[in-house]
Amino acid sequence: MTPIETVRISEKAKTQLITMKRRTGIANWNVLCRWAFCLSINQPTKPPEEVIPSDSSVEMTWKTFSGGAEDVYWGLLLIRAEEDGIAPKKEALSHYFRLHLHRGISYLSGANGPNDLPQFIRLALPKN
Repeated sequence: MTPIETVRISEKAKTQLITMKRRTGIANWNVLCRWAFCLSINQPTKPPEEVIPSDSSVEMTWKTFSGGAEDVYWGLLLIRAEEDGIAPKKEALSHYFRLHLHRGISYLSGANGPNDLPQFIRLALPKN
């Protein structure tokens, strides 16, 4: 079982997700958040340390975030946390997850992020 029960995002991230919804046509927050999380944990660096407010109206359960693959996303977080020397404690892992989620959302919505659904899908393809 995961110690993350509810996934909450900041108002800034909400605005960024709205941009991604418009660009890609993907209507569900949880789908975009899963992609953002995976994009971030695939980066070679740790996300920068920051305080992320939970000041938006967007929240979802861990089960909704993970789309029924709770163990997969939890496992990805645990593996990456271990690689980065993050303590396997509830608060530390929850914070580390939020850092990855918000960094990924920033990447998706940034100037170099995808502008449409085909570009969004290409993020999942191997780079040659």
